Amino acid sequence: MKINLKCFSTLVNLDACDYNASTPYQLDEGQTVGDLIAQAGIAREDVKIAFVNSRITDLDEVLSDGDRVGLAPAVGGM
Repeated sequence: MKINLKCFSTLVNLDACDYNASTPYQLDEGQTVGDLIAQAGIAREDVKIAFVNSRITDLDEVLSDGDRVGLAPAVGGM
């Protein structure tokens, strides 16, 4: 299934997770936000907030084809 990943602030990496345009990833059915983070090479402890389709979620959220995932680090007061 195809998932689009967008990162914010210090998590931005043009090869793995861009801010301007989401980065597409192929995942297997049943995989989670945490699995996507691992595939993107991002440390779980660096992610403070995860969004799936503009809704805050946890890293155990199971993804579906076409989901849009956003990741944000802890920044100023979070």
